[in-house]
Amino acid sequence: MTLQAQPKPASSHEFATFGGGCFWCMEAVFQRLPGIIHSTSGYAGGTTANPTYEEVCGHGTGHAEVIRVEFDPAVISYEKVLEVFFEAHDPTTLNRQGADEGDQYRSVILYENEAQQVAAGKAKLAAQANYSDPIVTEIVPLKKFWRAEDYHQDYFNQHPNQGYCTFVIKPKVKKLQDHGVIQKK
Repeated sequence: MTLQAQPKPASSHEFATFGGGCFWCMEAVFQRLPGIIHSTSGYAGGTTANPTYEEVCGHGTGHAEVIRVEFDPAVISYEKVLEVFFEAHDPTTLNRQGADEGDQYRSVILYENEAQQVAAGKAKLAAQANYSDPIVTEIVPLKKFWRAEDYHQDYFNQHPNQGYCTFVIKPKVKKLQDHGVIQKK
């Protein structure tokens, strides 16, 4: 009798892709959220194939800085991921988060299927109750995700004392931790 390898079960993990300003900030937030398996900084929503950071910052590609998170829906729902997304940045500022300005910093949800599109629309409507200004978050289909350069991955954890991390990311993470939105790492 010979043993045959059993087929590997399909992953029950799902993916979500969105931009809410600098991808270093968004990645730092979502890495501290239970149920997030992995996060990757990258670019999406533009027209240039395989864009570089310099090209995206030059405003010629149309891409936004985004993160793509892999999550376990048995631990955290897509709806909860969206709720944290709307809490982790200001979705009422067009092409800007704090001092970061440009279309690469726009607020955007890039959905992968109809269920995500519907959930994103509902989450945007629900989040509007928390803001006096209109939410400008785009909800568009994900056509292609381009992984950012290696030095952008896990940036906050690798460079916690870098100036931007100290003065922008740390306060954002601390605020969300103090409000019980994310965990301490």
